[in-house]
Amino acid sequence: MTGAVVLLSSGLDSTVAFKKAFDTFDQVICITFDYGQRAAPREIENAAAICKKYKCDHQVIQLPWYRTFCGSLTGTEDLPEPSMSDLDDLEKCLDTARSVWVPARNMVFLSIAASFAEAHNYGHIVVGFDAEEGVTFPDNTPEFIHLFDKALEYGTLNHPTIFAPLADLDKEAIVRLGLKIQAPMEYSLSCYTSDPVPCGVCESCMRRKRAFSRAGTSDPLLARLGKS
Repeated sequence: MTGAVVLLSSGLDSTVAFKKAFDTFDQVICITFDYGQRAAPREIENAAAICKKYKCDHQVIQLPWYRTFCGSLTGTEDLPEPSMSDLDDLEKCLDTARSVWVPARNMVFLSIAASFAEAHNYGHIVVGFDAEEGVTFPDNTPEFIHLFDKALEYGTLNHPTIFAPLADLDKEAIVRLGLKIQAPMEYSLSCYTSDPVPCGVCESCMRRKRAFSRAGTSDPLLARLGKS
């Protein structure tokens, strides 16, 4: 029997990665982190809905000390609002990435997930890292995954490995995969804000909007919220 621990923020990427893991492994535990991000209540609500739908164990981990750090996601700084053309401007995207960067977030998340994987003797940690975000976020890259896998060889006794089914995909390809495997994208939330309806202007919303448009399909989240 094979098991996996899924990092489930309920974002588009983690939701599609979750469904891929659900279809691949025998047992799945999902972890959602509350680190003081603006969207935490919505992310937890949507992640819980996904886990209820698929009858998966869902753990919410509080990381309150992150609230003391500055940044657009956890602090009071304004969120960037790039134009659609800005999404292809590397310099501008690097600026927005720095604005929403949360110190060592993925290293912390993966370390906690590793403890769950070891405690349950599960062989995999599932992430939604993808190629599009890997351009500006170094902790979304295959290189980061490889290095963390090496650390897991020394930091755990059962040596779980990272399962990153989206690592080579951009957002459009993720939407297409989500449709193919019937991922619950109607419960995926990409927005950085705390609003019940996606703002539509933060970078995460803009990338999501472009992905669904390029895939030639409507966003099922907006349909569920009655905003399509």
